[in-house]
Amino acid sequence: MSARSFLLCCLLAAAACGRVVPRPETAPPEPQRPTTAEPATPGPLPPPQPPSPPPPTSAIQAGVSAGPMLALADTVAAERAWQAFRISCPALVARQDASGLTRGADWRPLCEESASLATPGAMLAFFRDRFELVQVGDGAAFATGYYEPEIRGSRTRRTGYEVPIYAKPADLLDADPVTGTRGRGRVDDGGQYVLYYDRAEIEEGALVGRGLEIAWAADPVDLFFLQIQGSGRLRLPDGSVMRIGYAGQNGRDYVALGRLLRERGLIEPPFTMQRIVEWLRAHPEEGRALMRENKSYVFFRELTGPGPLGALDRPVTPRVTVAADPRFVPLGAPVVLLEMSDPAANGLWIAQDTGGAIRGPNRFDTFWGAGDEAARIAGGMSARGRAYLLVPRGTLARIMAPATPSQP
Repeated sequence: MSARSFLLCCLLAAAACGRVVPRPETAPPEPQRPTTAEPATPGPLPPPQPPSPPPPTSAIQAGVSAGPMLALADTVAAERAWQAFRISCPALVARQDASGLTRGADWRPLCEESASLATPGAMLAFFRDRFELVQVGDGAAFATGYYEPEIRGSRTRRTGYEVPIYAKPADLLDADPVTGTRGRGRVDDGGQYVLYYDRAEIEEGALVGRGLEIAWAADPVDLFFLQIQGSGRLRLPDGSVMRIGYAGQNGRDYVALGRLLRERGLIEPPFTMQRIVEWLRAHPEEGRALMRENKSYVFFRELTGPGPLGALDRPVTPRVTVAADPRFVPLGAPVVLLEMSDPAANGLWIAQDTGGAIRGPNRFDTFWGAGDEAARIAGGMSARGRAYLLVPRGTLARIMAPATPSQP
C-alpha cells in the first residue's frame, strides 16, 4: 500500500469524483438574429466571481480545533492499537510531519513510556490520559476499506498462469534527471523525459524481455484488484503462498472503475467491489477496455518477512491500521472514528499507511486483513461520521500560541 497506493476506496467512486456531462443528441438551434436595424443592447454584465480558494495542503491550513472528551473503555482495542503504535514509534520520532501538527521530539516521551506498559488497562489509560483529541477541518470523516487479497499465481510462466507480475523497472524515474522536476517518467530514445508507459502499453508488451517478471497470475481481473490493494498473496500451484508488496507505480492517474460504471449506467448501486468484479467477468471485452482506462499500473516485490507492509515500511495490522493523507495526519498517530454510518469503522485506529486515492483531511481507508470475511467488509465499506486525531498533550496549545516577535 503505499504500499497500497491504490485502494479499493477509489473503486467505490466517492461522490467527490467528477461527473460526465452527456453530449446532446442533436445540435442546439442557432440563435436568432435581431429583426430590426437597431443593434441589440447588451445587458449589464454579471459581477465577476471571486476565484475559489485553493484546497488546503496541510492540517494547519485546514484548521485545527480541540476535540471532545472521550471515555475510552475497550481494553481489547486499546491493546491492539498499542501494539501498532509501538511498531510505528521509530518513524514517528524520526520522520518530518508533513501535517504541521507535531514534531519528532513531541512523540519521544510517549514512545519511551509505551515500551513499559504491561497490561491492557495501562494501555487504555495511556491513550486516554497522555493524548489530546484534535479535529482537523470540520471533522467530517469518510472511510472505505482495503484488505490483503489472495489470488492464484505461479513463480514461473505455465499454462493457465500467463499474466505477468512485474518488478519496478529501473528506467522508471521520480524526477527529470536534467531539470530535477518531480514527476514519474522515463527518458525516451531521443533523450526527452516523458510519461512512463500506461496500463495498456504495459499489457501490450512494453516491458517484455527485460526480466522483470517476479511471478505470473492466473487471471487479469484478480491482478487488477490486487494492484488496487497494493499487496497480496499468490497461492502457488503446490499450495504454498508467495507474498508480494508494493514496489512502485507508473505515475499515471488512477481512474475509478466504479465511477465509470456508475456514470455510464452500466451497474446499479450498491457499488461494491464484488459487484464490479461480477460485471467485469460477465463482459470480458468491455471489461478489459474499461480497466485500461485506469492508466495507473503498480509494480511489486516479494515480501519474505511479516506483511503486508504499510507506508512506514512496517507491517500493518487488521482492524487497527488506517491509511490516511500524511498532509493532514501524522503517520503513526492514533485516530478515533466515531458515529460512522457503518459501525464496523468506529473505534481506535493507527495511521500506518497511505493510498493514491486517500486525499484530503478526514479521509481514511480501514485495513481488514486477509480472507473472505476481510474482502466482504472492505469491499462494502463506505462510511461517514466523525474523525479526531490523538496527538501529544500540549500540541494544540503550542499551535495556537501567538508567534513570538523576533528580536532585533
